[in-house]
Amino acid sequence: MSNTTKVITALDAVAKTTTSNKFYVGGAKRIGLLFRRTNHGSGSSTFTVNGGMESEDTVTPTMTALSMLITNTANSNVQNLIRVASVALVSNTDALVWLDSVCLLNWISITATEVTDGNHTAFILLEY
Repeated sequence: MSNTTKVITALDAVAKTTTSNKFYVGGAKRIGLLFRRTNHGSGSSTFTVNGGMESEDTVTPTMTALSMLITNTANSNVQNLIRVASVALVSNTDALVWLDSVCLLNWISITATEVTDGNHTAFILLEY
């Protein structure tokens, strides 16, 4: 059986500190997140992720801050995966992270915190 991939635009070039809607991601085998900063003059964009476990029919799931983001940082064979609670971008760039495989979630929301300026975009990448 082939895998199916779905991409959700959680934040679309927002120009101030913003929290996305809560998106149902239940059943995903893997969850990736792509954060993007554009229109950089100065300052930074810091992205954080919250997750929840309630069922799909829940109207207002309880969300908890996650520190389970695996960065795309190079490491050697003797190092463990690097997990972080947030990703800060200080130029026009992208950052790709994955949720740790032990982090089984049904809901995700993303917050972009702006310092000074810039546009902030976040995508949720789901593999089923």
